[in-house]
Amino acid sequence: MTAIAGAHPETQCEVLVVGGGPAGSTIAALLAGRGRHVVLVEKDKHPRFHIGESLLPLNLPLLDQLGVEGEVAGIAMLKYGAEFVSPFHDKTVTFDFADAWDKRHPYAYQVRRSEFDHVLLKNATAKGATVIEECKITEVDFQSDGGTVARGQHRDGRNHVWHARFLVDASGRDTLLANRFGIKKRNSKHNSAAIFGHFTNAQRLPGKAEGNISIFWFAHGWFWFIPLHDGTTSVGAVCWPYYMKTRKSDPTTFFMETIALCPAAAERLKDAALVAPVTATGNYSYRAARMTGRGYIMLGDAFAFIDPVFSTGVYLAMNSAFLGADTVETCLSEPREAARALKRFDKEIRRGIDTFSWYIYRVTTPTLREMFMGPRNVLRVQEAVLSLLAGDIFRHSAIRSRLLVFKTLYYVQNLLNFRRSYMGWRRRKHAIRAPGEAT
Repeated sequence: MTAIAGAHPETQCEVLVVGGGPAGSTIAALLAGRGRHVVLVEKDKHPRFHIGESLLPLNLPLLDQLGVEGEVAGIAMLKYGAEFVSPFHDKTVTFDFADAWDKRHPYAYQVRRSEFDHVLLKNATAKGATVIEECKITEVDFQSDGGTVARGQHRDGRNHVWHARFLVDASGRDTLLANRFGIKKRNSKHNSAAIFGHFTNAQRLPGKAEGNISIFWFAHGWFWFIPLHDGTTSVGAVCWPYYMKTRKSDPTTFFMETIALCPAAAERLKDAALVAPVTATGNYSYRAARMTGRGYIMLGDAFAFIDPVFSTGVYLAMNSAFLGADTVETCLSEPREAARALKRFDKEIRRGIDTFSWYIYRVTTPTLREMFMGPRNVLRVQEAVLSLLAGDIFRHSAIRSRLLVFKTLYYVQNLLNFRRSYMGWRRRKHAIRAPGEAT
């Protein structure tokens, strides 16, 4: 392909990172810390609003390695576990991270993403990366010699061209390369949309559990309830597409009507006040056909996004950045090993996503709901599931065999309750179809 011409000024760099979210800021900091010439281009000006405020316990070691754990702790709400609330059960169930297989990570954080992402972006600058905000990459051209030429446009209309040896796509849900290649596809196994807002004076859990995330099942999907350190609470509904298509009113009215359909969540919000505009987003679950190629990788949401019921988004993004930093370093310093490194990166990232996805695809089924609402630690299976919820899925450990036991118990219970399971499968198949798709 030919180079992009006619734009000035032009800049050379070793690594061009597109996107200043958790994935982009993390890999920029890591590579710049290794002495690489890194340029990060972010379309917005930080701090900026972003959804996805709940972190996992295994995020904390990554923050520590970046040197920002203390700063993040100062803006965070402690999260010791997750509460699950079902309309079909007369009790709630709380899973405490301290009861996981690995007891070393007993808590996580709830954070305002505007503050959290800003901390990570500033850290990338402190580590030596050149950070350019309010500039959107509009064109990418891969050269025959393996390099990349990218054109960006600043908010004031000025153009700029970067010549990079390697491109990291951390553009999030903008999915820069997946769109360019035409390889972004709706997830046929799970299709959802979300509507969300922020409230003050929401009723939180008492005592130590105040910062816990609450998950509420309801007829059309599930709700998140995330307490933040400044007194606001993030509340959102992740719903099946058919339900979102029923909206006849403005987003705020529709959101409040949706909350009313979940009495347990409505009770927690009966005295609350909405303090930010309600936002709705579709195309919530997707995956690109590939995440690597000669001279590029995709990180986090730039490759795939899965339903956020287990708060996996930031963790998967940052973990992919750590694995990606090693991969990019190998590609730059040992070109003969590049193909092998990219293949290894691809395998690890897919394994992590697929591990979470098995549970996420089934979290609204009657069988998995029953297992979550009636947990049993037979053969330490509950401890293994808690480790999964904590994000401990990339290490080789004994929890893998226990998770296999959990899956076996799931399939056995499905067979024992075949009619209920079959009807649940039919309802879910109908629910996840794309709008306009035949039933």
